[in-house]
Amino acid sequence: MKFKQVINNIFKYNPQKKYNFSLLPNTNNNSSQKSNEEKNKNLFSSLSVNLDYIKTRYNTLINSDIVLREFILNARGKQFKAFILYIDGMVDSNLINDFVLTPLMLRNQNSDSAQKRVISEAVTNNITVRKVKKFNLTDYIYNNLIPQNDVKKVTEFGEICSGVNSGNCALFVDTIDTCFDIDVKGFKQRSVDSPNNEIVIKGPQEAFVENIRTNTSMLRRIANNENLIIESIDVGDVSKTNCAVCYMENIANSDLVAEVKYRINNLAVDSLFSCGQLEQLIEDSNAYGIPEIINTERPDKSVKYILQGRVVVLVNGCPYALIMPATLIDFLSSPEDTNLKPIFGNFLKFIRILSVIITLLLPGIYIAVTSFHQEILPTELLFSILGSRNNVPFPVIFELLLMEISFELIREAGLRVPSPVGPTIGIVGALVLGDAAVNANIVSPFLIIIVAITGISSFAIPEFSFGFHLRIFRFIFIALGFIAGFLGIGLGLSAYATMLCSMKSFGVPYTVPFAPVTPSQSNGYFIPPIWKQEYRAKFLSPKKEKAQQKISMKWKYERNENNE
Repeated sequence: MKFKQVINNIFKYNPQKKYNFSLLPNTNNNSSQKSNEEKNKNLFSSLSVNLDYIKTRYNTLINSDIVLREFILNARGKQFKAFILYIDGMVDSNLINDFVLTPLMLRNQNSDSAQKRVISEAVTNNITVRKVKKFNLTDYIYNNLIPQNDVKKVTEFGEICSGVNSGNCALFVDTIDTCFDIDVKGFKQRSVDSPNNEIVIKGPQEAFVENIRTNTSMLRRIANNENLIIESIDVGDVSKTNCAVCYMENIANSDLVAEVKYRINNLAVDSLFSCGQLEQLIEDSNAYGIPEIINTERPDKSVKYILQGRVVVLVNGCPYALIMPATLIDFLSSPEDTNLKPIFGNFLKFIRILSVIITLLLPGIYIAVTSFHQEILPTELLFSILGSRNNVPFPVIFELLLMEISFELIREAGLRVPSPVGPTIGIVGALVLGDAAVNANIVSPFLIIIVAITGISSFAIPEFSFGFHLRIFRFIFIALGFIAGFLGIGLGLSAYATMLCSMKSFGVPYTVPFAPVTPSQSNGYFIPPIWKQEYRAKFLSPKKEKAQQKISMKWKYERNENNE
């Protein structure tokens, strides 16, 4: 017993009973209910009560960038106490000085004489009738004293705080229970630049930025049509991130638009900071890691899909757009395809299909052949492979996994290091380390070729997220090829094809128009000449099926008819 007690005293853990610091769980179960009540709380008629509430809500004693400016407002010969609320650094001070404070604080001579009464005249049967309207301070300030282009009347504190947090200025006036939300945004933002990830040679050289209004203006400028609808939806109980749902009213299917808006409106999250987070929240399934929504930084590509009948979603603060629904062939297409002649574009599409096959299956086929099916190789090639592996002490699977993981490490390192050093990392990893590994008899030279071809093929895939998916599934096919050779790869391909065919993106089958077979009407994978692209994609069920007339080059045929 004494021995057991000694052991317990030495090794047994005795939790400390007193701590200098502790985090207690929140015992207030009504916190969310109270926050909703504060969000929907209406303004008071007393300015002092509103001022105290704003000071408490914004913690003005602690926050150094919250500005409260109290002043006297002149209206119709009377003076009213007022104050404005804004966040320093998010507004344009000149707009506040010239279009808010100056007209409100300076006395207007007309307001003392000619505008003492608001009179409307109507002539009936040659008799002039004068109607004197009751003076309304709210309408008078809104119509006469704030010469700003964007002013809203707000009666709830939640809407006021949302506007102030986005860079607006709030005006509170004594004796009225209405606040004026004035647009005076002036924070610094990045200018429109060329795309970084979706570079094209023949095409527009501008990309989305972080400001959502700049992005919507680019869509408007390219679409140039009043039927383009841009609806605003706020996501996040805390961040209230502004999202824009963009579609063509006379083209997009109403059920598709309703489904997209339904999913975005029914997100119970505190914050949303990027379109990548929104993509995970609204896509149908995240089980396999296969992308179901297109990401793009190009406005021209977004408008192209909008005119097809799809829906584009923009997120404030993210320089990318989400395009839905998406199919498998969309991830193998590039904006460059429509700018090239059909023969060149289709050649590039064939190259991309080949790159997908190489990226997904080449390492697995190599290990299956070297381990199970050596008889399918020519004798000279087989002897060359075996001769290159004579001095390699590791099995093929270890050798292949080592090189594949090393290639992924080099790729990730090249992305994360500063830009001037990135190409150097790739050169050092590809040349120096590869050559050193071969000379040290760690890997065979033939395997270096296989890994290099696979890596180059993965760079030829236009969509980054789809290429990432193929890189992950490549390791699965390597394992299947090592376990069961071609039989394992065949079973894996069957399961992979079944998985793709079972997926849907916003009600559209992922492998359409091939499975199920759908009349593509010139909207298959390989693109026809531009004068034959008469119809929009059938699987989108657009309101307007035809994209152009059957004879689009009327100049050619009308001239021939006139000559005849």
